Amino acid sequence: MGMREISYIVVHATGGWKTQTLTSIMEGWRAMGWRNPGYHWIIDADGRRKQLLPEAQIANGVRGHNAHSVHVAYVGGLVSKGVYGDTRTPLQRRTLLITLKELRRRYPSAEILGHRDLSPDKNGDGIISPWEFIKVCPCFDAREEYKNLTLA
Repeated sequence: MGMREISYIVVHATGGWKTQTLTSIMEGWRAMGWRNPGYHWIIDADGRRKQLLPEAQIANGVRGHNAHSVHVAYVGGLVSKGVYGDTRTPLQRRTLLITLKELRRRYPSAEILGHRDLSPDKNGDGIISPWEFIKVCPCFDAREEYKNLTLA
């Protein structure tokens, strides 16, 4: 398989507790009938990173955008039952930053954004407003946080 053209580096939260296991996440995907994982890379609460799928393959990260995206997730995003927020640990923040720099090097023209930033623009004003988010994932403004990410 040749190299895919990557337009987006999409940041995700798994939408569970930071103690969530990779096994439980993958069981959820299998239950939905997914053959491929939702992310290429996943980062545990302790900052350990695991590759779930080669970047040349298509992950199930954001419906309608997967052919041109690489997906990175941190385990977490659930603050309390039904309440989502940024639960990244300092080690997750560090590993996520390192991972995004590596991906930026491989895909210099790709835009880094959050899953929520690929929601439909329902009112057509050119801005994805919070009320238009299909999901709040990754529970922080990845586009803003990483807008000045350089290759250094």
